[in-house]
Amino acid sequence: MAIRRVNPWSVLRFSLLFYFCLMLVFVIGLAILYMVVDAIGVVGSLEQLLESLGFGGEAGFEVNGAFLFRTLFLIGLISVVVWSALTLFFAFLYNLISDLVGGIEVTLTERR
Repeated sequence: MAIRRVNPWSVLRFSLLFYFCLMLVFVIGLAILYMVVDAIGVVGSLEQLLESLGFGGEAGFEVNGAFLFRTLFLIGLISVVVWSALTLFFAFLYNLISDLVGGIEVTLTERR
C-alpha cells in the first residue's frame, strides 16, 4: 500500500483539535503551578522584591494572575491557529511531493 494523498480538510480538523488540547494541558498545568507557587508565598516575595527595586511606583507592584492567564490563553489560541496552518501547509506540500515520487509505501501484515 502507498499513501499517495492526505486530505487537507481532515489534517486541518485533526491539527486544530490536537493543538487546542495541547494548549489546554499547558494552560491548566501552568495554572496549577501558579496556584502552588502563590500558596507557598513566592509570588508575594517576588512582588516585595520588585517593589524594593523601584518597580510599581507609589501604588506598589502586584502580579495580576487573571491578566496573566487571559493573555496566556489568547497567545495559546493564536499559536493553535498558526501551528494548524503550518501543519496544513505541510499536508499540501506532502501532496505535491507525493505526486512527483509516488507517496510513502506502507507494508501491512496480519497478526496471528
